Amino acid sequence: MQDQAAGIRPSGPDHPWWRGGTIYHVYLRSFADSNGDGIGDLPGLIARLDYIAGLGVDSVWISPFFKSPMDDFGYDISDHCDIDPIFGTMADWDRLVEAAHARGLKLIIDQVYSHTSAQHEWFQQSRQSRDNPHADWYVWHDAKPDGSPPNNWQSIFGGPAWTWDARRRQYYMHNFLSSQPDLNLHHPAVQEAIKQVARFWLERGADGLRLDAANFYTHDRALTDNPVNTDKVAPRRPVEFQRPLHNISQPETLSFIEELRHLVDSYPDRFTVAELGEAPFSMVADYTQPGKRCHSAYNFAFLYQNKLDAALPAQVIEDWMQAAGGAWPSWTFSNHDAPRALSRFADGPETPARAKMLNALLLCLPGTLFLYYGEELGLPQAHIGFEDLVDPEAIANWPHTLGRDGARTPMPWQSDAPHGGFTQGRPWLPVDPRHLALAVDKQQGAEDSTLAVTRALLAIRQQEPALRWGDVAFRDLGPSLVALERSHGNRRLLCLFNLVEAETAFTLPDGTRWQALFTGNGASLGAATLPPFGFLLAEET
Repeated sequence: MQDQAAGIRPSGPDHPWWRGGTIYHVYLRSFADSNGDGIGDLPGLIARLDYIAGLGVDSVWISPFFKSPMDDFGYDISDHCDIDPIFGTMADWDRLVEAAHARGLKLIIDQVYSHTSAQHEWFQQSRQSRDNPHADWYVWHDAKPDGSPPNNWQSIFGGPAWTWDARRRQYYMHNFLSSQPDLNLHHPAVQEAIKQVARFWLERGADGLRLDAANFYTHDRALTDNPVNTDKVAPRRPVEFQRPLHNISQPETLSFIEELRHLVDSYPDRFTVAELGEAPFSMVADYTQPGKRCHSAYNFAFLYQNKLDAALPAQVIEDWMQAAGGAWPSWTFSNHDAPRALSRFADGPETPARAKMLNALLLCLPGTLFLYYGEELGLPQAHIGFEDLVDPEAIANWPHTLGRDGARTPMPWQSDAPHGGFTQGRPWLPVDPRHLALAVDKQQGAEDSTLAVTRALLAIRQQEPALRWGDVAFRDLGPSLVALERSHGNRRLLCLFNLVEAETAFTLPDGTRWQALFTGNGASLGAATLPPFGFLLAEET
């Protein structure tokens, strides 16, 4: 049995470490810089592992740290089995594995298999000719007779999903930036090369693989045009004018996912989670068939919502349960690709009280949870001026979105230190001055800080089977209140949340006798109302 004080509950065939666990998402560039170059790195992460373990989470998911020209900040990989010097060395990775495991923390790494950097050796060889050994490792096609691209597919970042290569005199496909050519995962040699990458990191101590853009692995070989998206209102980007029926989410992907799962299962106690974007739950369920494909899916159901009302959590969870066929869900409110939840959901001030309530709600949901770095501090979306933007998507869509840069700014460690104690140099993104008042050192000793409340709730989740693994039932107590019951065996909990900045009346359900387990923002089990953003957890007696 592992030390529960380290934040890990005992693992077993029915309850492996990831099932119901909480995974702390570290955007490495922005977490902790050890050498003053303004970019977070592996040694910086190692130095902050005690902080992460002290939160009471089970695992750490680290954004890509592999060799890359950084056109998409690491999601454009030029060598899958080497570490970019800005992040450290392979020796640093080995030290991280040892240090994390010593603290009871598992490590999940991002694996980008749908595409590579154009600087990857595979692509550099592929573009040389049409008959070299890597010629078909990427998606190449002749131009139409008029010289235009092979079909109408659009890239996520804007413009056609095809770029002309003068050397091969063909177009290559890219669902993202033109410097991120898509791998041809229909090709057996490519599949084997990708499995070798997975083996490499599993052998080096990775406990889990997050499969980035997993539904982008294969494409329709006939290159059929995508149909018009008649449901989209006021699209911001060309890709939104189409329904992506043929460039992504092809059935051949599922057989490759099964091979990856078989490979991962040959190593003990490992985990795979697929990123599937805004795919419908029926499709997500295909990728997460229990025992056959991914263990779970990194779910976007809350990520791109701009309003949180009482109906949303119940609708999302119930839709999942109806579609999932027993598959295990994962939930998150924020990540590196979406504006922070405190700002997205705010219909008023971005207050610590609202932040505490949001974290409490997330930590009471069923499934595996992803907590984005800084959410435990209640960070709002950072304000980034156009002159400081670095993300290609943010620059292209400015000012119509909050952008991704504002969710990626440095972690504030010390309120009175330059750049919040993140770096001694100039940070790659500026620190929002509002974040300094929320820095770790300001919250560490404050009993009712967002950090303290989040730690306390994580400790409860660690010790409560009803929260980690239990069933869920939602109760309708009004448009401003989320009420859910979590039960496991003879243990039953009530979780109640006031979503609005106004006092709201409530009545406990069923006349059941309840005893307060945790109260937040001035809530009281014996009162007839919940204060603004008040919340409570109660146990049946």
